[in-house]
Amino acid sequence: MFTKILIANRGEIACRVAATARKMGIKTVAVYSEADAKAKHVAMCDEAVLLGAAPAKESYLRYEKIIQVALASGAQAIHPGYGFLSENSDFAQACHAAGLVFIGPPASAIEAMGSKSAAKTLMEQAGVPLVPGYHGENQEPDFLHNEADKMGYPVLLKASAGGGGKGMRVVDHSADFIEALASCKREAINSFGDDKVLVEKYLQRPRHIEIQVFADTKGNCVYLFERDCSVQRRHQKVLEEAPAPGMTEERRSAMGQAAVAAAKAVGYVGAGTVEFIVNQDHTFYFMEMNTRLQVEHPVTEMITATDLVEWQLRVAYGEQLPLLQTQLNIHGHALEARIYAENPEKGFLPAIGQLQHLRTPSAVNFQVGFELAGATPADCRIDSGVREGDAISPFYDPMIAKLIVWGKDRKQALSRMAQALAEYQIVGVHTNIAFLSRLISSPAFAQADLDTGLIERNQAHLFPVPLPATLISLAFASVALMQAEVNAASVGDPWQNTAGWRMNSQLQRQLQFAHEEEILTVQVTYQATGWKITQNENSLQVRLNSVNGQDFVLSLGELSLAATVVRDGKEGEHFHIFQQGQHLRLDYLDALAHAGEAEAHAGGLSAPMPGKIVAVLVNAGQEVQKGDALLIMEAMKMEHTITAPHDGVIEEVLYAVADQVTEGAALLRFAQ
Repeated sequence: MFTKILIANRGEIACRVAATARKMGIKTVAVYSEADAKAKHVAMCDEAVLLGAAPAKESYLRYEKIIQVALASGAQAIHPGYGFLSENSDFAQACHAAGLVFIGPPASAIEAMGSKSAAKTLMEQAGVPLVPGYHGENQEPDFLHNEADKMGYPVLLKASAGGGGKGMRVVDHSADFIEALASCKREAINSFGDDKVLVEKYLQRPRHIEIQVFADTKGNCVYLFERDCSVQRRHQKVLEEAPAPGMTEERRSAMGQAAVAAAKAVGYVGAGTVEFIVNQDHTFYFMEMNTRLQVEHPVTEMITATDLVEWQLRVAYGEQLPLLQTQLNIHGHALEARIYAENPEKGFLPAIGQLQHLRTPSAVNFQVGFELAGATPADCRIDSGVREGDAISPFYDPMIAKLIVWGKDRKQALSRMAQALAEYQIVGVHTNIAFLSRLISSPAFAQADLDTGLIERNQAHLFPVPLPATLISLAFASVALMQAEVNAASVGDPWQNTAGWRMNSQLQRQLQFAHEEEILTVQVTYQATGWKITQNENSLQVRLNSVNGQDFVLSLGELSLAATVVRDGKEGEHFHIFQQGQHLRLDYLDALAHAGEAEAHAGGLSAPMPGKIVAVLVNAGQEVQKGDALLIMEAMKMEHTITAPHDGVIEEVLYAVADQVTEGAALLRFAQ
């Protein structure tokens, strides 16, 4: 077996590979960019070498430098992880030429499947069913437009060299085709260095089901069953599960055999995933093959009792597959939720910032490869590349962690996922945790009524009107504020003591908090054993039972409740209350501290995130209507269209194409 490998990736991917390598007694070499100097994956590995500046093109995509580092370190092989260089045939070939083992498929297989259009042709020859579409070389916009018109709308534009939802557009009308094609090509060239696209008929209400395949150098090839990845936003997966709900043994066998045929057609070795699009009538079509391990591989590991990274290492070393097809079985059900730094209520815009508070569910120290004889797999696993205090930067994917749960059946797995999400606490960046909780509890997902449009079809349930802050939440924030004042006074600052003595009366205070756009006022009456907290006509008798750091237990009348209260902001003015699975933010309004302050953003439009301007669609003096596209920004490898918030006239555009902007920067001004 290898004694040392280099991991050519970052974040949770590198951490995942390093964990298995350590278990197998293999030393690891990490590589990192300047932005990742203090990253978790750097700390996890035995050695770490700087590659270059933060942008991936100047660090993680510099494969010549990576090969030099591997040779200098004495590594015998390179694991590319998933993403970055994992599907780069030139990198695989360069590793081989340098005498290093590429822990992945042969360069020829990567090349064969790297072009979606070429792969479709190959699959057609192998007898694998295909979605109707154009996969040829002619990339003239008018020609592609004509092909789409002949197919009938909607159609799907897809970057030929793409993946991860980048370089994809659904086009509903012929009039929108040319603009969507231009945007798709821009995103494709920036993400993959290749702007070639293919055009396919967009199927209505399809499911996205993929088959995990694995092949060795001895001629063996198996499928480790399927994963349902239908729940997506912006063509990127949000929830994955294995096995796929409603899958019959007959269809599982047919899809598995088709996936093995696809792998054998290109002389595949190692881990790969064959993705199918499945109609509601259960017919299935080849979509693409990812010549690498997938982000969602843990659900397969959980139901098959395997460690797929260990399989990769053993196969790359020349060993036979640990298990053959007749030895593989499905045990229970697994779900994976991707925890992202993003704002679902704002079109899933990616977010950046520091993880000031991070508390995860009670995850078992999951060891893949558990023994099934008389044993049960761990019910919760977290794969993550960040720790509390780390920053989510604009340079890389905004994933924080993967939360994976196992249950004896889908019902139990859903319950465990709901509990785990309720225990997940993050402060410092917007996240999709609350959205994921609503998603798994939605009738459509709970009943396995799955398709790639599930999120769009269930907007009302998934994006409800925000609930008002309750008096209970206000009570926790108020007590946390007063407890902090007591603590400050006890360490030598008597002016912080707000519980002053009053003759023949009780001390009363008014506290103000903001929630969403509403100002909430509570009156606090100090009593011998606690407080009376009143809002409008409602009151609670409150007593602090215990406090341990940020964890509070209050008696509210006859009710005892626990919550975690986290403060952040420049002056600790933001109160985050985590209580019974809900996360609520209240902003404390200190009238004295903020007297005279005012913000005036009227008449402008600000950048919702840091990024680069890739297109300016309006000019000064132009009239626009609410919803019109004004600019296109690129951030975190995706394009985001900035639209007009209201009708008006553009007075001035403040940035040009290729300009970098910071979050909150004024992009343009409207005439007043």
